[in-house]
Amino acid sequence: MKYLPLIWAALFRRKSRTLLTLVSIIAAFVLFGLLDSVRLAFAGTQNVAGAGRLVVTSRMSMQQPLPESLGARIAGVPGVAAVASANWFGGVYQDARKQVVSFAVSPGYLDLYPETTLSAPEREAWQRTRTGAVVGAALAKKYGWKVGDKIPLRSTIFPARSGGGTWTFDIVGLMHATNPAREQIMLFHWKYFDENNAFGSGTVHWYVVKVADPGQADAVAHAIDVLTANSDHETRTQTEQAFQASFLKQLVNVGFIVSAIMGAVFFTLLLLTGNTMMQAVRERTFELAVLKTLGFPDAGVLAMVLAESVLLLVLGGVLGLALVALIVPALAAGSGGLMPIQALGWPTWLAGVLLMLTIGALVGLPPAWRAMRLNIVDALSGR
Repeated sequence: MKYLPLIWAALFRRKSRTLLTLVSIIAAFVLFGLLDSVRLAFAGTQNVAGAGRLVVTSRMSMQQPLPESLGARIAGVPGVAAVASANWFGGVYQDARKQVVSFAVSPGYLDLYPETTLSAPEREAWQRTRTGAVVGAALAKKYGWKVGDKIPLRSTIFPARSGGGTWTFDIVGLMHATNPAREQIMLFHWKYFDENNAFGSGTVHWYVVKVADPGQADAVAHAIDVLTANSDHETRTQTEQAFQASFLKQLVNVGFIVSAIMGAVFFTLLLLTGNTMMQAVRERTFELAVLKTLGFPDAGVLAMVLAESVLLLVLGGVLGLALVALIVPALAAGSGGLMPIQALGWPTWLAGVLLMLTIGALVGLPPAWRAMRLNIVDALSGR
């Protein structure tokens, strides 16, 4: 620590160059923090132990439908308290930019989500209205919908038998939920969907299963999958978090995208900071020779230059991740709960610190080695 003032002074010898390099490092770690937070948020675990709700999908793909009759068989599995089904609808309102997260669901679907509330009169109205739909309060506010409105939607997957391919829904209720993401969805009757779907009938995309004892969730999940073993509709039972992660992977491979982007960013950062450190040491050749003349050992000179490089990366990296810690809650709040991250997690901090130290050591080692092997006579003579 006694050499820290000397290292600090050397680092900011050229203030403008150092500040510009710091800005580049900060930008790189802001990008890393945001992307890695999203990756971790969607990296759901496959362990179902202790789960209160399970999701059953086709083992082949969640787009592969399952027979609607399977629900009764799942309900008979020991440990299953309730079963509901859902179909992904892929609704579009007015134009392709206005995507509506919408599901066709069985009658007991809402009962499995006590965190989502719907008033008793609205629930009764939904049950007796064939074309009825309930929408999240946030979604209704977004599009200016209210109870009593008729909403035309087109599906990106399922054209309607009638209405020129357009589905018409009557809004009969507004849902409120503790999870803001649940207020961004629309639910309607599976029976209406099944009767009016031009692509066939009698199938669902997934089942939601409520487990009587969360401690037995693993055994229940295994028993459900055994039901369909060696059939043409084998299932995979997993937690809701794992299901959401799998759903996202059907759309985009988050892990690959994050790795590719960050690989390019940090490769560029290696070149940038490496050039900065090489130039800084080259400019201080005379000063390093004086330090050696005063008795600084070769290993001490190497350590000082290496510490300067690591300090540069740590300063920029910590500032970058600190900015992410402020940005992430704001983004989560602004997304209405659709962005599944609330804070910068410790795994991202740990990975970030390891990257700072590793990159700092990699870019600092070549100029530090050169400084250690510096010949005093040649350096002082200007050769």
